[in-house]
Amino acid sequence: MSETSQKPQEGGQPAIQIHNQYIKDLSLEIPHAPEIFKNIKSQPAMKIDVDINVRPLENAFYNVELNFRIDGDVEEQKFFIVEMSYCGVVEIHVPEEHIQPVLMIEVPHMLFPYARQAVSNVMFNGGLPPIMLNPIDFVALYKARAQAETATKN
Repeated sequence: MSETSQKPQEGGQPAIQIHNQYIKDLSLEIPHAPEIFKNIKSQPAMKIDVDINVRPLENAFYNVELNFRIDGDVEEQKFFIVEMSYCGVVEIHVPEEHIQPVLMIEVPHMLFPYARQAVSNVMFNGGLPPIMLNPIDFVALYKARAQAETATKN
């Protein structure tokens, strides 16, 4: 799948181009099945963790990885665990000072709808209640990560 975003730079290259998207790793666990299904009387309490990793490949190519862990509990018992690494191979042509924000904010924002659909599909196919992940504030994640890195350096 190839997707283009942003205005083309001089020379006609788009600022951000997604060359591939793929699920690197996907796991669904329902540790107490089938017995736990009889205890479902309401939506499970969920905890969602998201992390972003970027790995340079070659030239202007990068691998951007969105890592999700979703824990669902029913009556204080583990109902399900979903873990997924959703990745995109992207080509970036922006000024050097913008590369990190583009890789940590813009690209995850572009990949998120596809990752959300993959999570929704695995939940449905696993016989679990439907889940729609709310949009993620990747700017806030980027700022929090930058503050954490600054704090560890000091």
